[in-house]
Amino acid sequence: MSMFRRKGKRMPELNTASLPDLIFTILFFFLIVTHMRHDEIKVKYETPKGKKLEKLARQSSTSYIYIGRPTDNLGNVKSEEMVIQLNDKLVTLNDISHFIANERRTASDEDLNRMVVDIKADKNVKMGLITDIKQLLRKQNALKIRYSAQESNED
Repeated sequence: MSMFRRKGKRMPELNTASLPDLIFTILFFFLIVTHMRHDEIKVKYETPKGKKLEKLARQSSTSYIYIGRPTDNLGNVKSEEMVIQLNDKLVTLNDISHFIANERRTASDEDLNRMVVDIKADKNVKMGLITDIKQLLRKQNALKIRYSAQESNED
């Protein structure tokens, strides 16, 4: 206590009036810097059911391919034809190679080594379309592929 007193005077109290400003500035900084990627899903898909599923550990290095029926802004199915969605765009098979090449260019070295392509496909998608997508991914050397599924309740 003696180090706070000098010649019989007390040290003034710490002024905390600017503390809320500082906290909100730091909070605002982290909100700006944090990158949260959410795709607007433009296809309707019902993933197949499966057993012994694993959760995806790190999602920052994951590229998603959605395959399903196209929907309008209200979520109503527009046609029964299966389409492919990458990020927020409906694309053709030929666009997948450009998408993977672009993902590789923009990824950090650490994410590049962990790059995974997650296919979220409707359970009624023809296997020929999945095979075509896998062939295009193989040409781009995107060899780590995961398939999304729902946990099956049946034993």
